[in-house]
Amino acid sequence: MLGAMQDFDLRVTHLIDHAAREHGGREIVTRWADGSETRTTWAGVRHDALKMTQALRRLGVQQGDRIATLAMNHSRHLVSWYGAVGVGGVLHTINPRLFDDQLEYIANHAEDQVLLYDRAFAPLVERMKPKWTTIRHYICYDDGQFEDWIGAEDGNTTWAWGDERDPCMLCYTSGTTGNPKGVIYEHRSTMLHAMTGLQPAIFDFDARSVMLPVVPMFHAASWGLPWSGAAAGIKFVFSAVNDPAVLCELMNREKVTHSAGVPTVWLATFQHMDATGTTLPTLRHAIIGGSAAPRFMLERLMKAGVNVAHAWGMTETSPIGTTGAKSWDWDDLTFEQQVDIKQMQGRVPFGVELRTVDLGDPSIVLPRDGKTSGALQVRGPWIIKRYFKAESDAAASPDQWFDTGDVAILHPDGTLQLTDRTKDVIKSGGEWISSVELENAAVGHPGVAEAAAIGIYHPKWDERPILVVVRKAGAEVTAQEIKDHLARHVAKWWLPDAIEFVDAIPHGATGKISKKDLRDQFRDYKLEDA
Repeated sequence: MLGAMQDFDLRVTHLIDHAAREHGGREIVTRWADGSETRTTWAGVRHDALKMTQALRRLGVQQGDRIATLAMNHSRHLVSWYGAVGVGGVLHTINPRLFDDQLEYIANHAEDQVLLYDRAFAPLVERMKPKWTTIRHYICYDDGQFEDWIGAEDGNTTWAWGDERDPCMLCYTSGTTGNPKGVIYEHRSTMLHAMTGLQPAIFDFDARSVMLPVVPMFHAASWGLPWSGAAAGIKFVFSAVNDPAVLCELMNREKVTHSAGVPTVWLATFQHMDATGTTLPTLRHAIIGGSAAPRFMLERLMKAGVNVAHAWGMTETSPIGTTGAKSWDWDDLTFEQQVDIKQMQGRVPFGVELRTVDLGDPSIVLPRDGKTSGALQVRGPWIIKRYFKAESDAAASPDQWFDTGDVAILHPDGTLQLTDRTKDVIKSGGEWISSVELENAAVGHPGVAEAAAIGIYHPKWDERPILVVVRKAGAEVTAQEIKDHLARHVAKWWLPDAIEFVDAIPHGATGKISKKDLRDQFRDYKLEDA
């Protein structure tokens, strides 16, 4: 028997059609790098995207061709998300923070045909042009170039059509080891991910929402916000710069209710607020991802009445994997118990499944007992099956479990508690020490701006942790004071054997601490008792 429902392919152009039709007058605000501001609407974004679709066709772009962007967060970039897929192309967001050899590799590996870029990245583009062998057209978003380019069109066209499993977007991993790997999202997977993002436990969007995303549009599909935002018809407030003073001013003036960013963004925002007395009275939902958020950060936001969605995900998961959903008995819990829950990475939405397996023998599936840690695996309809141009599946097991590279504990109710990366976990005397928990405890000290824990060779214990610390400006905290603070939060045998103070800790292209570079920096370090 055939089904009785209408055929409706899940293609992302439905999102912008819906936003323009049902929320056409809702504003999209951009604060540009030069301090100027522009305002458009969802209807305006759709019209410009249709004009961009025409302009791309005039350039000879074919279905499946890759259209790259090298840009920060702004309305023209948002137009490109829909204009690129509107022509049947694949949007490839390039991270400008990558090294030149990585930039060369990913653009050539993707076989990008067109590149749209911010004027701020013009020196990078000029430097890379001789190395990018497939890009035929370069268009700058600034100085009227983008508007002139699409302004030659009238927008009287239709979106390219095709199968819902056609590719629509390409994001590359940051490539901490080897070349970056391409993750290619389908229309279907992206639509399912976008609709899932609307849930209260995730983005909690409705038509009243005003979102200022600090997570850049070039990183992990901006956590899917441009897609989910269109589905709900929210107001977007974009800033092409991530200066805390600018962000706080925009949040207050535009009455921002939602924001999303990595922990370092929130730390910088707190420092600005403390220095100036600024508050964020309209903020009610904060999404924190990219790395684990320290407890004091969650406490501060929650005490201000902000619902915190502490999230876990990765480029390979589109990226939503889990968020800090409230438990069924939330209202009966003490504040400390609520923070305990939010400090973990939350639970999966429908569509995602998690499990942990033994670090030494992945054929052994571990219990959800809230105690046993293992290698985290994931599967679902918006989880990677195969990397772009790869000959074999990334989810290599017959039942499609993808190995995330994370070490985690799963609790009986399914709550995820990340403890480390498999390559960063410290094994001392046959037992595991979580570098993440050490770091989070350390930054809870008022004199610590940033901290990173790595394992150093020890002849008796195999490895012992050292803690690398950046002091807060003006702080004179000592190593012993930090150890005394840690002793109240972690097991005694976890305490670092040494604490080293540095001016800066290395970060990778996505803003996360680069443990690889840190281990290289301390490669010859000798512990006193080793």
